[in-house]
Amino acid sequence: MSTIRRAAVLGSPIAHSLSPVLHRAAYTELGLAHWLYDRFDVDEAGLPGFIEGLDASWAGLSLTMPLKRAIIPLLDSVSGTASSVEAVNTVVFTEDGRRVGDNTDIPGMIAALRERGVEKTDSAAVLGAGATASSALAALSEICTGPVTAYVRSRERGDEMRGWGERLGVDVRIADWADAEQALRAPLVIATTPAGTTDALTGAVPTAPGTLFDVLYEPWPTGLAAAWSTRGGAVVGGLDLLVHQAVLQVEQMTGCSPAPLAPMRQAGEAALAAR
Repeated sequence: MSTIRRAAVLGSPIAHSLSPVLHRAAYTELGLAHWLYDRFDVDEAGLPGFIEGLDASWAGLSLTMPLKRAIIPLLDSVSGTASSVEAVNTVVFTEDGRRVGDNTDIPGMIAALRERGVEKTDSAAVLGAGATASSALAALSEICTGPVTAYVRSRERGDEMRGWGERLGVDVRIADWADAEQALRAPLVIATTPAGTTDALTGAVPTAPGTLFDVLYEPWPTGLAAAWSTRGGAVVGGLDLLVHQAVLQVEQMTGCSPAPLAPMRQAGEAALAAR
């Protein structure tokens, strides 16, 4: 009988996470009947105790807010990708008991864009300045050859984005959120803001838009994504990001490659449709 192997997603709140759906779909497709994937509501205060309580059956963890930074001091090593944005969303437990942190959001973004035919861009715009925006800058550091304009609501946020740009080697230019309609003219627009934030921009979508990457997946489509599609622009959604980063997590945790992208996406789509 095969030894049980365990993985899970941690965060707070966590009830609506799609990670169990995606990872379990991968296990089924890969024939990993002895693998289990769960979700646990864990906050920053409870994280150290949770980690210390794990036994040798554990292969890995997925981490969401508010744990992506809190996990770092508890790890033995962190990848360069994760260090670049000070955020870990993936932990793999090695056979010798080490805890290794990585960030699959950044390569997940790049893979999701590549799937839609976006390999390189000469400029881009980022809407928002939160944690996802820093990951977007890290992804853009690999595919954008020119400036990135970040549209933000405060000087403090602008300073943060400029600092991330300097750290990541991206030419970041700051613009006020009041001028966010101008962002939609960029060949690549990455929207990293909460639900409803970009609804006021739908009427400003140009007649021949480029590519929109809207990191939300629920509700979907967002008003901006729907207007973008109506005008003939290419749209990459939050589910695309979620699936691509989960593919990389499955490969790291199980050692099975490639992970089954299409069945994972289908499972995610079905779960969202059922809500």
